[in-house]
Amino acid sequence: MTLDELKIKLDEANYIYDDTLATILCVALQLGRPLLIEGAAGVGKTEIAKVMAAALGRDLVRLQCYEGLDESKALYEWNYQKQLLAIQVGKGETDKDALTKSLFSDEYMLARPLLQSIRSEKPVVLLIDEIDKADEEFEAFLLELLSEMQVSIPEVGTIKASSVPFVVLTSNRARPLSEALRRRCAYIYITYPDIEKELRILRAKVPHVDEQLAVQVAMAVKRLRNCEAILKKPSIAESLDWAAALEALSIRELTPEEIRKTMGFVLKNSEDFDTADELFSDGLLEDPEEGECSCAGHEDGKCPHGHEHHHAHDHEHGHTHGHGQNAGYTPLNVSRVAPMD
Repeated sequence: MTLDELKIKLDEANYIYDDTLATILCVALQLGRPLLIEGAAGVGKTEIAKVMAAALGRDLVRLQCYEGLDESKALYEWNYQKQLLAIQVGKGETDKDALTKSLFSDEYMLARPLLQSIRSEKPVVLLIDEIDKADEEFEAFLLELLSEMQVSIPEVGTIKASSVPFVVLTSNRARPLSEALRRRCAYIYITYPDIEKELRILRAKVPHVDEQLAVQVAMAVKRLRNCEAILKKPSIAESLDWAAALEALSIRELTPEEIRKTMGFVLKNSEDFDTADELFSDGLLEDPEEGECSCAGHEDGKCPHGHEHHHAHDHEHGHTHGHGQNAGYTPLNVSRVAPMD
C-alpha cells in the first residue's frame, strides 16, 4: 500500500493524522517492521491499531498486557482436560510413545493471541497493548517474535509465521523498555493534540456538535491537561464524551455551572473536580495558555512554581486575577479559531 493509498483509507475512517504518523505507518507496513508507540495514557495509541485494522481490512488481534502475563496466556496453552480424557481412552493401547506424542499436537493446543496472529492464513493487525505493564521477562520473550516472526514451543519446535502481521506495541512509559525491544521496532511518540487538532477530532467524531461549543470544549480540555494539579489528564475519548454529553443537553455555552454539572464525563477523580471548580471559577479564559498554572493561594504576584501573576481586580476571597474582568463568568472569544473548510 502506497502512502497516498493509506492516507485515503485513514480519511475514510475519519482518522485525524499528520504526515509524520502516516509516513511511519506506511513504511513500517511495507517493511514488515513492528511499530512501538509511546505516549501518555489517553492520547490515542490504541486507536491507531484499530484504525489500521479497518484501513487494511484485517482482523485485529489484541493482547492486553499486565503484571504477571506469561506465555500460557499470550502464546499457547495445552488443553489439559482434553489430554486427560485422551489418556483415559487410550489406556489399553500398547504404543505408549505414540499416545504421548499425540497429546502434544495441534489438536490439544489452545492458541492465544500471539500464536493466533502468526498462524492466521490472512495477515492481521496484532496489538500488544501497554507492554510497559508486563514484566521484563515477558518483554524478552517477545524478541523472537518481533525479529524473526516465529515462536519456539518446546514440545512442537519452531513455528514460523504463515502470514506477517502488522504489529503495534503501545507503552505509557510506566517503566523503561529494553534497548533490544526498541531496536526491533519503528518508533513514534504521540502527544496530546493541540487545540486545532482536537477541534478536527471533535468535528470528525461528533459531527453535529455546535461549532462554538466544540471550540470551548477543546480549550477547556487544553487547560485541564496543562494544569499540574489534575491527577488524571483527560483523554481524547473523554473529550469526545464531554462534547457528546453537552450536545445531548443542548448546551451551547460552557459556563462554570455547565462545566460543574457535566464534569463527570471528562474527569474521573473527585480531587480533580475540586481543582476544576477552582480552575474555571471565572469561566474560560481568553487565552487557554493563561490557565496553565495550577497553583493556589498566590501572594504578591508570585506562586511556589515561580509563575508571575498580574492582578487586575479583587473578589470576596481576596484573590486577584489577571483577566481584566470582574469576578464571575468570562465569555470565551472563539473567533480566533478558524472554522474547518
